[in-house]
Amino acid sequence: MDSDEHKRVLDPERDTAALKALTHPLRIQLLGLLRQHGPATASELAARTGESSASTSYHLRVLAKYAFIAEAEHRDGRERRWRALHTLTSWSNESMEATEAGRAFVGLARRRQIEHLERSLARYEADLAAGRLGQEWVEPSGITDLMPRLTAASLTELFDTVAGKLEELTARDADDPRAEHVVFVAAGLPLAAPEHAAPEHAAPEHADREPEGHEPEDHEAEDRHLADPDPADPAPANRETAGRDAEDRAVTAHDAEDLNP
Repeated sequence: MDSDEHKRVLDPERDTAALKALTHPLRIQLLGLLRQHGPATASELAARTGESSASTSYHLRVLAKYAFIAEAEHRDGRERRWRALHTLTSWSNESMEATEAGRAFVGLARRRQIEHLERSLARYEADLAAGRLGQEWVEPSGITDLMPRLTAASLTELFDTVAGKLEELTARDADDPRAEHVVFVAAGLPLAAPEHAAPEHAAPEHADREPEGHEPEDHEAEDRHLADPDPADPAPANRETAGRDAEDRAVTAHDAEDLNP
């Protein structure tokens, strides 16, 4: 384990037990809540999650055993308070791909990010409809769906550029009272070309068509680009890159399946 104040770095060879601990759905949710909302007791987290305090207390101790959280200062001395030790959980994609446990963990984490995005969209729509967000958020908000042709090096550069710009804007807006938590999810997933195209379904050369595997584009829809960038329960999903060796995730309040029952 190689970590600092900001980031917990997982190694699939050395941190097998920690990886297993993190795949439990309630532990992921508890860690996400502590990262977003700050220190809390098992009873407070039980109220947030709908679990018993005995259950949250047990899972908090497991997270503490593997150094994801630690005891915080006690407010009244009667019940332990817990705090997250890092804001991000990070790993090397290449290292994770080399082990079965690592592949399972990364696959689970990515699918939880997608679920987190779905819940965040519903929360955004509800907040806007209820007037909890001002109209100034309508225009810049959105989701983009693009399929550029890039090399691996260009995808690395894209993620590094986005991460750098996001860090810059986050620092700039840190003390601005107009700022809100913004769920920002970035994905870059290369798709191999199909080995054989079916001639009977091939479109004429002059016909415009979407790339295979891509939904037809709604040309009336807004198009938001990644270059320029809770709520209550899901915590923000963060990503940081280091030459794209590492993939960083803030473990969030996802309802994850347990890969290790």
